[in-house]
Amino acid sequence: MDNNGIEGLYLSLLELDRAAIKALRITDPYSIHRVVYNLFDDIRNPAQNTGTNGAGRILFSDEGGDFRARRILILSDRRPHSCVPEGYGQVRTKCVPKSLLDHEFYRFKVTVNPCTRENRTGKIIPVKGRGEVAKWFLRRGLSSWGFEATEPHLEIDAIKILRFNAKNGNPVTISTARIRGILRVKDRELFKEGFKKGIGRGKAFGCGLLQIVPTRYF
Repeated sequence: MDNNGIEGLYLSLLELDRAAIKALRITDPYSIHRVVYNLFDDIRNPAQNTGTNGAGRILFSDEGGDFRARRILILSDRRPHSCVPEGYGQVRTKCVPKSLLDHEFYRFKVTVNPCTRENRTGKIIPVKGRGEVAKWFLRRGLSSWGFEATEPHLEIDAIKILRFNAKNGNPVTISTARIRGILRVKDRELFKEGFKKGIGRGKAFGCGLLQIVPTRYF
C-alpha cells in the first residue's frame, strides 16, 4: 500500500479504444457495468447474495471520450486488473491521496440518480426538471452526504432517462443528471462516507462517484 494513500481506496482510469468498444459490445450502462466489474476478482462467498455490496465497493463514471477512445473513471476498495480479462483496454491505477478528504471546499462533478421514495406506496419516483433536481441535491447534500452546495454555483446538465436490460434480461429504467459546482464540507465523517460509498442510487450503473478537486473558497 502506498504510504501516501488512503488505505484500501484506489482510483483507476479505464481506456477503451474503438476495437475494444466493438468487441466488448459497449452499448448501454449495463454493458459498461459488466466490463468494469470484470476488472475485479469476485470476493463474494456462497453465503452472500448477488448484489453489488457482495462484490465490494466499486463506483464508476462514464467520462465519454472522442472517436478514438472511451474513458471510464473507477473508484474501488481494491486494485483492478491491468486490462479487461478478454485482453482489451488499458487500466491506470493509483492510490487516493490521504489528504484529498481533509479540505473544506471542493469543486465537484457527479452523475446522480435523482429520485425520492413515495411514503404511501414505497415506490421510487424520479425527480424531474432542473429546478427540482437542484432542490433535491441541495437538500440531500446537507442531510445525507455532509456537504453544503449553493444554487448559484450549481450547474445541472445531461438530464437523461436511461432504459436498458440488465442481467437475465430484466428491464431497468433510471433517470440521471450530471451536476457540477462547489461544495463546503459540514460533516467530515458523513462526507468521507459519501465519497467512499457513493451518493444516491444507481451506483451499479454509473451514478454516485463524487469527483472532487480542493479549492480555496466559494
